[in-house]
Amino acid sequence: MAADSEPESEVFEITDFTTASEWERFISKVEEVLNDWKLIGNSLGKPLEKGIFTSGTWEEKSDEISFADFKFSVTHHYLVQEFTDKEGKDELLEDVIPQSMQDLLCMNNDFPPRAHCLVRWYGLREFLVIAPAAHSDAVLSESKCNLLLSSVSIALGNTGCQVPLFVQIHHKWRRMYVGECQGPGVRTDFEMVHLRKVPNQYTHLSGLLDIFKSKIGCPLTPLPPVSIAIRFTYVLQDWQQYFWPQQPPDIDALVGGEVGGLEFGKLPFGACEDPISELHLATTWPHLTEGIIVDNDVYSDLDPLQAPHWSVRVRKADNPQCLLGDFVTEFFKICRRKESTDEILGRSTFEEEGREVADISHALSKLTEPAPVPIHKLSVSNMVHTAKKKIRKHRGVEESPLNNDVLNTILLFLFPDAASERPLDGTTTSTDNNPASESEDYNLYNQFKSAPSDSLTYKLALCLCMINFYHGGLKGVAHLWQEFVLEMRFRWENNFLIPGLASGPPDLRCCLLHQKLQMLNCCIERKKARDEGKKTSTSDNVTNTYSGDAGKTGDQLGPDNLKDTDKEKGEVGKSWDSWSDSEEEFFECLSDTEELKGNGQESGKKGGPKETANLKPEGRLYQHGNLMLLHNGEPLYIPITQEPAPMTEDLLEEQSEVLAKLGTSAEGAHLRARMQSACLLSDMESFKAANPGCCLEDFVRWYSPRDYIEEEVIDEKGNMVLKGELSARMKIPSNMWVEAWETAKPIPARRQRRLFDDTREAEKVLHYLAIQKPADLARHLLPCVVHAAVLKVKEEETLENISSVKKIIKQIISHSSKVLHFPSPEDKKLEEIIHQITNVEALIARARSLKAKFGTEKCEQEEEKEDLERFVSCLLEQPEVLVTGAGRGHAGRIIHKLFVNAQRAAAMAPPEEELKRLGSPEERRQNLVSDFPPPAGREFILRTTVPRPAPYSKALPQRMYSVLTKEDFRLAGAFSSDTSFF
Repeated sequence: MAADSEPESEVFEITDFTTASEWERFISKVEEVLNDWKLIGNSLGKPLEKGIFTSGTWEEKSDEISFADFKFSVTHHYLVQEFTDKEGKDELLEDVIPQSMQDLLCMNNDFPPRAHCLVRWYGLREFLVIAPAAHSDAVLSESKCNLLLSSVSIALGNTGCQVPLFVQIHHKWRRMYVGECQGPGVRTDFEMVHLRKVPNQYTHLSGLLDIFKSKIGCPLTPLPPVSIAIRFTYVLQDWQQYFWPQQPPDIDALVGGEVGGLEFGKLPFGACEDPISELHLATTWPHLTEGIIVDNDVYSDLDPLQAPHWSVRVRKADNPQCLLGDFVTEFFKICRRKESTDEILGRSTFEEEGREVADISHALSKLTEPAPVPIHKLSVSNMVHTAKKKIRKHRGVEESPLNNDVLNTILLFLFPDAASERPLDGTTTSTDNNPASESEDYNLYNQFKSAPSDSLTYKLALCLCMINFYHGGLKGVAHLWQEFVLEMRFRWENNFLIPGLASGPPDLRCCLLHQKLQMLNCCIERKKARDEGKKTSTSDNVTNTYSGDAGKTGDQLGPDNLKDTDKEKGEVGKSWDSWSDSEEEFFECLSDTEELKGNGQESGKKGGPKETANLKPEGRLYQHGNLMLLHNGEPLYIPITQEPAPMTEDLLEEQSEVLAKLGTSAEGAHLRARMQSACLLSDMESFKAANPGCCLEDFVRWYSPRDYIEEEVIDEKGNMVLKGELSARMKIPSNMWVEAWETAKPIPARRQRRLFDDTREAEKVLHYLAIQKPADLARHLLPCVVHAAVLKVKEEETLENISSVKKIIKQIISHSSKVLHFPSPEDKKLEEIIHQITNVEALIARARSLKAKFGTEKCEQEEEKEDLERFVSCLLEQPEVLVTGAGRGHAGRIIHKLFVNAQRAAAMAPPEEELKRLGSPEERRQNLVSDFPPPAGREFILRTTVPRPAPYSKALPQRMYSVLTKEDFRLAGAFSSDTSFF
């Protein structure tokens, strides 16, 4: 054992030469990726169609590999296309050069307007890039570059992949790539030169041809002809004769209802600066052969006017300031403020001075004195107006956030009825410039949960938006809102209906603030009707005056359709929309018990003839067709009833919570049913008062006919007679209807307790309005502002008729309707909507800018005008637009003129008209300025097919692309060689 172990102890180290190094592992990872992506072998596609690089779909996939601990990303870029069928072509494919080598010579896609830089430089449809994964990393040393390149070469050779593989070297902003493509017996090397300054000898075609030829080093003489494609790009930055027409509004101007040249209620629109900053004209010579054209340091044949192809692109200004976008954005910013109105305007606004307090207390004490005092002088509204004077007094005219003229103009715009004597009939005002009520635009408020575009809420939103932008910002908003709330209080106190609101109960499709204002209007209507009723009531038998609007409603309804809606509500009378939110109402329905006892009516149970003899019918509207009461054969009269209480969505929610909290116990269910039947009870009492001697069956026949079942039966005498009875639902023991009927007393609607306590509801609304912070207000009104902005954009788009904008507007509407229907939408989503609106505004402004520059309106010939309009719309939607007829076409002549005028303006030369007047040719020559500035960029593509490296080698494609700008010089070469014998 010892002898065996001795030689082992002498071996100190074993080197395993089979272990892979980091470099070998890296190569195997590259090979693995190529195999995974199935990039092995030759796959020939169809020849490239013209323009496919721009119109086709490019896709890419990435993976990550590492060299030791340095991470690289491998990305495969490829044009999605159909591959040709390989079957039956295997023999041919063996010697076919790779697809990418063939693409080097394809001329259909030179200078694509939008593509990866390697596509532009080499015309490739498919390639791989290995680049440092971290953006800040870079491969800088030459040895590392060579190591990577040799790795790529080995991986391509091992796998048989024919897709070009590039390695990105140097800093990423330099876009420096070296690469290789291998095929059967052929190889293409992709090389690059990138300099900051153009060497003088290479600023023209002849110098570049020298580089190309020396690089190829072709042993043949004479050399096969070189094919050339050239593009010069000219930039027009100065639109001298076209100043931007949109001026920012003049904030100080205030003339006849207009502020800053803008009427209240109309949003501004357009960009404050030219949204098109530059026009790029690319003049192209696509197929030239060496020797046909001269371009050296002394002379050049490359005159842009003679170029066979012109194409134009426009550079958009980065985030141009757009008025509508700014308006909405600034208004949205209020939503994030935390201050209350008091904090913004200063607490001193509501502090009272001792003397004035004394006056008010003295005034109130007079109420108790016997001397007659005119009540209207002491109304709350007068006190509020006194407070209003005080606010102005404390604040001082110069400190007031809103100028008096501006404030009065806005208030007149919001309340047009205030201009004349306040009308006592509350008609909804609508202006002519609003869309028709049936139109799609008008009904947008349903989708956005905003308010109709002719409503007070909508106008208020626009005024607050304008105040915020032009007049005092947040303070101005708080001031206007305070004035608005005071106006609401004044109208409630004095029975003046609020204009600009649809009549009827609150519309739950609108925003909550609009519902609150409608609720206040309902309260004013009820109070007004009641007050007028008191004035006109002279005796007890006057039946058409009572609390609420039933008389008015009754007059409008025909005898057949009255209560149709109630008939449909089968379950518990008029469902819960109708019950008031007071818990005590059900128990205090009877207010004049004594009077009823005097009438000899103690209870309204079955109402036999003796009991009803002394009861006078009250509160009748009119006779219900030919129906008779079942017991005494008297005609059945429809009673005057109370209107159900209107509700806003927050009240409905509150009540649904209350009802839900009652639980599922029998007691809870019973209480819930009683609460919901307040309206049913009121209608029963009205019915009993109008029809003495009636029974429950009579009431059901009118109120819910489906619950009274009639069938033909044969009586004792053999005659067919109609026999009626209540439905099974009505016969259930302890039925809510039977209970309510037994509880109900014959009281006409005018003497019943109000189902809708308008005083309390109005005070609740006024309190709700008063406590709103500007941020709450902005949140309430933002849907209206978005609604207005969308309408404005739609209106402006119809003038321009841009199809792409139409699609975007539809997307904005569908996006907004989803976002705004939520009770509290996320800020991020709201910002997205505002951003979309601003983008559309900028797009329309660009269209207008281009139309002004190309003078589409000045065209006399219809055909030319249509061509120009088509050209302008293509400029907006496409990255680059071909100019039909190049410099000789209609658009080409306009572009040429734009450049000429800009050149003359820059050189301070006389305009073209004055040049014609100058006499001698010498004078003209002295004043002559070239039509175009020096090209901002010059691009050359040189191609040829030559055998390399020996005369007997296979002829292979060679290509060199070069671009020359003021601060950049780049050569990108693809040089192929035959590797069969080398």
